[in-house]
Formats: sequence, structure tokens, C-alpha cells
Amino acid sequence: MESGTAETRRRDRACPPRPPLSPGTSQWNKIEHRLFCHITQNWRGRPLTDRLAVAELIGATTTQTGLKVACALDRRTYEKGVKISDVEMASLDITGGEFHPDWNYTITPRRPMNP
Repeated sequence: MESGTAETRRRDRACPPRPPLSPGTSQWNKIEHRLFCHITQNWRGRPLTDRLAVAELIGATTTQTGLKVACALDRRTYEKGVKISDVEMASLDITGGEFHPDWNYTITPRRPMNP
């Protein structure tokens, strides 16, 4: 039987340590991790001088398997602390995707009240 130290070394070799999470990603969202590794490779060595540069570098990200990232800079200012009521949330037209609908969903815009 292996000693405790030898067994620990064997187990550590079999299960290498996991890399740290990418900055700004959720530890639970595996899609983010698979996407952000390509984004960070794309902007590696380039100065992130402003938000537009970041958006352009994110939008230029592609992979060999066909992933194309879309990104647009939103220059609007949003008020902090806005609360959405349960009634307002229920009125949204939200359709979940086939794969992880809690992560992948489409919110269809409302039609204007006055055409």
C-alpha cells in the first residue's frame, strides 16, 4: 500500500489544478469560460485604451470551429438602482434557448403603443 505522501502525489498528478477564473466571468457559467478564452487570446498584446477598442477587439473574435462574436458599444447612460416589478418582468416576451435556457434567451422587443 502506498504511503500517504506518495498517494497524495499520485492523486495530484491525476487531477491537475484548475486554472483561475477569467476576470469578469461567473464561476457557474461555463459558456463564458469557453468564450472568454478566445476573446483574451484575440486581444493579447494589444492596448485596451478605451471602451471602443475593447468592443472592437471582442467583435473581431473568431474560432476555427466557426464561432463569431458580435459586440457593440452602448454609449447610453443608465440610472442606477432601478427596480423592475414582478408584473413588468412577467410582461416581457422572453424565449429560452434549447441549450441552457437560463443562460441563452431572446427578449423580443415590444411593439410601440402608438404606431
